[in-house]
Amino acid sequence: MKRIVLVLALAGVCTALTHAQNKGFGVGIILGEPTGLSGKYWLSNRTAVDAGLAWSFVRGSSLHIHGDYLWHIFDALKAEDETIPLYVGLGGRLKFGDRDNGRFGVRVVGGIDFMVYTVPLDIFLEIAPIMDLVPATQLGLNGGIGARFFFE
Repeated sequence: MKRIVLVLALAGVCTALTHAQNKGFGVGIILGEPTGLSGKYWLSNRTAVDAGLAWSFVRGSSLHIHGDYLWHIFDALKAEDETIPLYVGLGGRLKFGDRDNGRFGVRVVGGIDFMVYTVPLDIFLEIAPIMDLVPATQLGLNGGIGARFFFE
């Protein structure tokens, strides 16, 4: 694990002159409900898809997989040197675990994305109401803070 962190840190130093958070692919972590890995791939300068492979601790332990299509609003918040878009999106969630044989739900996600100017890194905060459809209709909520390193 320490080697992976070291390799990612060295890659960040080597690419510190780029500003690539709104293109390419990013990978990182999300902490909250759920907690795990987060990925994001930019489709255009305003749209992206994100995914999470994480662990949920609500109602026992369970594997949580989600994917969302995101639209970014770059001119909602102004900052002198940084880019801070808001985003909204729609996606789905699968959840398998101790107390569930499997759940499928629809996610509506919203958040804020702080794009660090000096390194290809974004820090995000998001909240995602969920409506499970299978095995029964039920409302839930995901949310967390995370960071992703971007590769071009």
